[in-house]
Amino acid sequence: MRRLLITVALLAPGVCAAAGVAAPVPVRGTAPASAGSVQTAHAGPDLEDIATFTRTFEIIKQAYVEPVSDHALMQSALRGMLAGLDPHSEFLDARALQQLDEDTSGEYAGLGIEVAEVKGRLRIIAPIDGSPAQKAGIRAGDTILGIDGKAIDPDALDAALDALRGKPGSAITLTILHAGASQPIDLRLLREFIQVPSVRSRLLAPGFAYLRISQFQADTASELQRQLDELQRRHGPLKGAVLDLRSNPGGLVTAAVAVADDFLDSGVIVSTRGRLPQSDTIFRATPGDLLHGAPLVVLIDGGTASAAEIVAGALKDNHRAVLMGRRSFGKGSVQSVLPLPDGAAIKLTTARYYTPDGDSIQARGISPDIELADKLQVSVSKAPELSSREADLPGHLGGSGNATASRDGTGALAAEDWWLDQALHVVQALAVTRALPAVAATAP
Repeated sequence: MRRLLITVALLAPGVCAAAGVAAPVPVRGTAPASAGSVQTAHAGPDLEDIATFTRTFEIIKQAYVEPVSDHALMQSALRGMLAGLDPHSEFLDARALQQLDEDTSGEYAGLGIEVAEVKGRLRIIAPIDGSPAQKAGIRAGDTILGIDGKAIDPDALDAALDALRGKPGSAITLTILHAGASQPIDLRLLREFIQVPSVRSRLLAPGFAYLRISQFQADTASELQRQLDELQRRHGPLKGAVLDLRSNPGGLVTAAVAVADDFLDSGVIVSTRGRLPQSDTIFRATPGDLLHGAPLVVLIDGGTASAAEIVAGALKDNHRAVLMGRRSFGKGSVQSVLPLPDGAAIKLTTARYYTPDGDSIQARGISPDIELADKLQVSVSKAPELSSREADLPGHLGGSGNATASRDGTGALAAEDWWLDQALHVVQALAVTRALPAVAATAP
């Protein structure tokens, strides 16, 4: 998967970070990584394979329709070698490494979309909140068919990805096929220099918080703590919260581990396993639940990927949260950034990660505890209705307070975001259930 905003970059113990890559945030309860090196696993390639490679190199130099430099050929060979492994391993030249630094810091110039290469096409995994892509109506599952009037060449997807970036204020026209649509449309967007806050919060109802994490950056955990502290300072202890991880493409794995730790007092958060001993790690939670045990509901969907799935899996397996929505994306692999000479690097898949129950979600995703449809479907009968609600009775008393429910029972929140409305109902019910023993103890 090629990422235009956020790339998973867990640096496995024993692997040094290339210069310029954002350092992972500290994770409570884990020991610092020790220095080390990657050892050669076998003697090397077969001599016949080397001879074939050399001969192919010579033929291209002599017979290709246009002159091509040795450096360009070797760069292409490196890219092809890594691209043939899996969708997430890639060669990073100095420019791409700089883009990775921008991605993990949350500051970049572009459109704000998470893109995967799927069968020779560029598929949208998720648009980032507040980005030009989101404002233009691009959604998870859409496909980019063309850029500035030119169809995307399946054999030149790297060039297409590079074309999506550019100077702030510069225009670009994307030919987009919406998921489920039969005809593509053209959308004109302006690239922006975006500093995307990874955390947003507000009260959904008295005592119940909404926490939105759009990506996992170096400062995500500390920003989540700051905003939760501020909410509780202004409004008192929270009775529950909804954590929204929908269309969250991932980010720094260590940031995700720190966020999961913010809601857990103990237990395994995630483990990673690879061929090298340095790749085998276990991250454990430490005491200190920011919600003090208050109920938590997590919203996930098909755009919830990678590091976001670590949080969802940790909270689900530790029975700390109820997951609602749709099955997540299913990216369960870890990439390490390995430095090369001349400022280049390799982003290599070095491990799989496993949820606390020992499950790998690679290509499977995480199933929610409560599955939600896209929207509420109601079959309406044309037959006359009998009065069945207080609001239907003649002379009923008017309501008081700031109720937002309309006559048909659909509140303002439900009209805006039905999934979030359902999550609020569930977390409120959990809060009532949690309070019942205390109520019973004080009853005469």
